[in-house]
Amino acid sequence: QVQLAESGGGLVQDGGSLRLSCAASEGTFATYSPAWFRQAPGKEREFLAARRLSGGTTYYADSVKGRFFISGDAAGNTIYLQMDVLRPEDTAVYYCAAGRPILSSIRTMRGYNYWGQGTQVTVSS
Repeated sequence: QVQLAESGGGLVQDGGSLRLSCAASEGTFATYSPAWFRQAPGKEREFLAARRLSGGTTYYADSVKGRFFISGDAAGNTIYLQMDVLRPEDTAVYYCAAGRPILSSIRTMRGYNYWGQGTQVTVSS
């Protein structure tokens, strides 16, 4: 059973940076594609970033492109989301996910079978 656990959230000022981590069962990200999503209060869960298992191509939402970066360790146990130039509108609960999405679903929740519990990120103005 795949288990995911996010960490690294917290309070940061406008313009600051954070790095989120997602620890997984051993070797998870060697067999599943990882992704990050977020959900702000009163809003739907939103795709942020993904890395395709085959070929390693990365995908980003327009709202975070150039500011957020997805990466992972060589063992496939942990993925990261480096978040730079954070803004108050980035405030949300951030979730990591794992799955085997087809290309058309890589930016959608239905592409991922496994989810962490989330970590809160708050950006103050």
